[in-house]
Amino acid sequence: MTEQIDGPFVLTGATVMRTPSTPARDALYVSAGVLAAEPPDDDTEVVDARGAYAVPLMVDSAVAQRPASQRGSYDLVPGNRATFALVRRAVGESQIRRMLVVHPADLAAVYVSGHLEAHDGRPTRPAGVDLADPAVGETWVGTWVDPGRGLAQHLTADGRYSETRNGRPDAYTGRYWVRDDRITYLDDSGFWAFGELLDGTLHHAGFVMTRR
Repeated sequence: MTEQIDGPFVLTGATVMRTPSTPARDALYVSAGVLAAEPPDDDTEVVDARGAYAVPLMVDSAVAQRPASQRGSYDLVPGNRATFALVRRAVGESQIRRMLVVHPADLAAVYVSGHLEAHDGRPTRPAGVDLADPAVGETWVGTWVDPGRGLAQHLTADGRYSETRNGRPDAYTGRYWVRDDRITYLDDSGFWAFGELLDGTLHHAGFVMTRR
């Protein structure tokens, strides 16, 4: 699998979870951050993803918050954003919907709006660079809480996070990256995880957080 590609590309050979429950061996065409129905042009670069599973990045709580007409926006179909993970193992529907957690050795890539966020289990840029933009920092940096589940997630301006769970500080710590309305976590204990910011609410692994 290649590194970051500037311009349109096609992923071939992967098992594509078009929806969380419908796998098919298929190609994914990506152009301008969006999934396309066919190769955008004859010079479209090909990325070999044989053996990987392409899975949509979604959390049920965020899906439920959307109007019914928008709930298909996560599916890996033409017209939707090219936001998905490539995982080197089978991934079931329940994990896709509720809590996608991937060991670095199993993570081939993460794409958000067609941009490569992680490659071969490693981030593609240093933590914190996204937050140098004041508007981005204002959107993300702070403490996000789900009081009903005893969670406080602290996102700092250097691209680090820590979680207080049921009064226990630093229960989880690591780095994070943001693009558009998505957040990608790499925990210090050794796993990747994902979340979505929707209408001021941060959804991650079943947690529904608002900023304190």
